[in-house]
Amino acid sequence: MGCLQNGYDPINQYALVSYIPDPLGEFLDRLRVRLAPECRPHAHVTVLPPRPLQGPVEVAESELREATSQFQPFEIQLGDVEMFASTKVIYIEVERGEAELRRMHRKLNCGAVLFEEPYDFHPHITLAQSLPPEGVLDSLSLARELWSAWKDSRTFPVDQLSFVQNTQQNIWIDLMHVRLDQQLAGIR
Repeated sequence: MGCLQNGYDPINQYALVSYIPDPLGEFLDRLRVRLAPECRPHAHVTVLPPRPLQGPVEVAESELREATSQFQPFEIQLGDVEMFASTKVIYIEVERGEAELRRMHRKLNCGAVLFEEPYDFHPHITLAQSLPPEGVLDSLSLARELWSAWKDSRTFPVDQLSFVQNTQQNIWIDLMHVRLDQQLAGIR
């Protein structure tokens, strides 16, 4: 910690995600910017939500590489736009693939990435968060309208996971990619 990475100052906050490929990913990024213009989206589904590490990053990477060996690629199908009542986060429900994501989360939340999360794990695609309270319902309505206009595929494969780190600038940096077919695609 403390040294710049790609021009950014990393912090002790990590996550494990699977990026959503285009054209769906690009559409979701545009939708997200429409709802929250200040965000820097890269459409993804989260397997391990943001957390501090319990050990060195190299240990976490090694443990994740080994633990992902028990998982095979699978497909996710997205459902409707919803909102978490307690946090007012607007999201798209995972309609198919939820059981696989929950299983991955249970099995991978250990070792150096172990974290007791403040909320129960709920697979979803975040569209907007931290919105001004007075605009949340309008944003929810707009999100539903824009999502219903998407007529292309609402499915995507989860065949690669990305271990990412946040920065002081709230820009996430890819540290490592692991293919679920066990071929490591390293960044470093």
